[in-house]
Amino acid sequence: MIEKHILKITQELKLQVRQVAATAVLLEEGATVPFIARYRKEKTGELDEVQITAVRDRLEQLAELDKRRDSILHSLLERSLLTDVLKAKIDASETLSALEDLYLPYRPKKRTKATIARERGLEPLADVLWAQAPETNPELAAAAFVDAAKEVPDAAGALAGARDILAERINDDAGARAKLRELYIHQGVIRSKVISGKEDEGAKFKDYFDWSEPAIKAPSHRILAMRRGEEEGFLFTRLTPPEEQAVGILEGVFVKNSSPAGLQVKTAVQDCYKRLLGFAMEGEARVHFKKLADEEAVRVFADNLRELLLAPALGQKTVLAIDPGFRSGCKVVLLDRQGKLLANDIIYPEKSEREQQEAAGMVRAVVSKFKVEAIAIGNGTASRETESFIRGLGLPGNIPVVMVNESGASIYSASEAAREEFPNHDLTVRGSVSIGRRLMDPLAELVKLDPKSIGVGQYQHDVDQNALKRCLDDVVISSVNKVGVELNTASKHLLAYVSGLNLRTAASIVAHRDESGPFKSRKELLKVAGLGPKTYEQAAGFLRIRDGEHPLDSSAVHPERYAVVDRMAADAKCSVGDLLRDSAKRAQIDPKKYASDEIGLPTLQDILSELSKPGRDPRQQFEAFSFAEGIDKVEHLTPGMKLPGIVTNVTAFGLFVDVGVHQDGLVHISQISDEFVKNPADIMKVGQRVRATVLEVDIPRKRISLSLKSNPEVGPRAPKGAPGTTGGANQRDVQRHSSGRNSAPTVDWFTAATQKKR
Repeated sequence: MIEKHILKITQELKLQVRQVAATAVLLEEGATVPFIARYRKEKTGELDEVQITAVRDRLEQLAELDKRRDSILHSLLERSLLTDVLKAKIDASETLSALEDLYLPYRPKKRTKATIARERGLEPLADVLWAQAPETNPELAAAAFVDAAKEVPDAAGALAGARDILAERINDDAGARAKLRELYIHQGVIRSKVISGKEDEGAKFKDYFDWSEPAIKAPSHRILAMRRGEEEGFLFTRLTPPEEQAVGILEGVFVKNSSPAGLQVKTAVQDCYKRLLGFAMEGEARVHFKKLADEEAVRVFADNLRELLLAPALGQKTVLAIDPGFRSGCKVVLLDRQGKLLANDIIYPEKSEREQQEAAGMVRAVVSKFKVEAIAIGNGTASRETESFIRGLGLPGNIPVVMVNESGASIYSASEAAREEFPNHDLTVRGSVSIGRRLMDPLAELVKLDPKSIGVGQYQHDVDQNALKRCLDDVVISSVNKVGVELNTASKHLLAYVSGLNLRTAASIVAHRDESGPFKSRKELLKVAGLGPKTYEQAAGFLRIRDGEHPLDSSAVHPERYAVVDRMAADAKCSVGDLLRDSAKRAQIDPKKYASDEIGLPTLQDILSELSKPGRDPRQQFEAFSFAEGIDKVEHLTPGMKLPGIVTNVTAFGLFVDVGVHQDGLVHISQISDEFVKNPADIMKVGQRVRATVLEVDIPRKRISLSLKSNPEVGPRAPKGAPGTTGGANQRDVQRHSSGRNSAPTVDWFTAATQKKR
């Protein structure tokens, strides 16, 4: 069956048979998607991660289809219902719907109106009507089945029972179901109405109180919004095609003529549609469009997450990280260049003049004493006020003050990972550390969070959670392996996402590192308990060792290819180290000379590229960003104002942009560009810097409308279709650090820090 699947996937994905077959074999052998894409290009014909993932997912889907097929065949065989013709149809079925349609007539049923009619002996009458012979007199034929003992009091009752049997027969017909399924998908209209008496309570779904549109054209966010409104008890929704068209299709299949018997069948068709088949197809159509909406929402979330994970990293710097607050003060931590917590305290820049002076003195002293290289400020409550305070201290101009997106930081601070790392510190300290580390290396810190808590999706709690987790895990794994991981400093949470590793093997690596000291070479990984040759093969190329025994240990060149590089160096009459340093030596290398059955030009080109910049970080270079000075509250905004901002979320209906006022503004899709925009993700990314114009400010509801057009029309009219009242996307982590959190400052902050540095 696997050969049949390979041919099918080849056609669906427009790939070559050898590419799909090789990928299937590698996956079966336990290879990961990043490993196959990076180190097995010759075998797959240079398929990228997206294509390999598509092959993997389709193989799994077809395997599940086969599993269901086998289950159905076993059930039919066990009950002596399997014929050669039926088996051939089941074997030829290519979709789950087609399989279930074939099985439906044979599926064990609950007691229905049709089964009751059969118990009353009315199936022969149903067969007579089904034949639709012109000479048949239904009333006369039904008279023979009148039997008070069987609860068939008269001919009308007999005909009604026979029609019940026909209605179920029509409902179970695979061909009819396939035709109606197509109608519902292509002609179905989704409608929503407010439930009477729920108008005020469900006001956030006001846009859908009386809404209808073709389901096939409805965007993901609207379908999910309507479903959420229905689940919360505010909306009633239906998804139906024109009834006369649906009934007409069924009549065209089952009604042969206009004879009296034919009219009985026609009545049965109408009953079937209204009582059985219509609801069944509506249910399937709702599932179909929910699946499509889920896929789009998951794709949007995944794209946003990838941009966030691959955001530029400040790098290894001494950082002062601040979690802002008003009443409870600002939680401050000092991190060394490896992100290690040196000390923590609380300052109160928003209280009395004396406390402000103390806070100013402390920050200046720490920055000077510990040679702080950057200051990170969480973008939650009081962030802009704290930023203004820090910028007003007259600190050296080469120290960037950076606002850091703290979505999910509170979730990390309460997590098992945070408790394990900082058992003697409270939530406030852990959250502040997370803010500082996000500036230093967003990827390394964000992998400690459940991706769903980062808040860069739309309706992420409404979609298929298994599909969401699978996709987001793929994104994290892809991002981690694209950047590479420093073996001697990475946390077990980061290592766990490396190709071939998991949390258990990552913990073993950290334990070995703690016990035996830093790894000196990649080969030493084979000494780690539970890490065998296969795991080593999958992981080694993505792990980096700075200043390792072999010069290539800090690069993305896989150890299995070290011998090739050694040959290159020997031919150039130099060492591998010289080859890394000297572009003239590298220019002498002809990759074709080293091609073989085992290694082809694609891999050799990758190696040469890596030799020019060993271990290079694919992320863009970090650049500090600043919001407009003096604009830090919604009340400060006025229509027409132009402000710098950062894109925090990209959705199907537009963008959310942080302009530094504690409330993201919406750039509706119609306001993204002077040109038509079909999909915001095509031109905008999370973390992208923009210059936005304020269109409208609704202070009571804390809503901001923005535009990225060059000359937008400023005014009170909100863009048509803007989903601001439909329970829109989650923009900020709702569990932000509250101002009332407990704190436990170090008694002598400077002394403690000094002792740790000695």
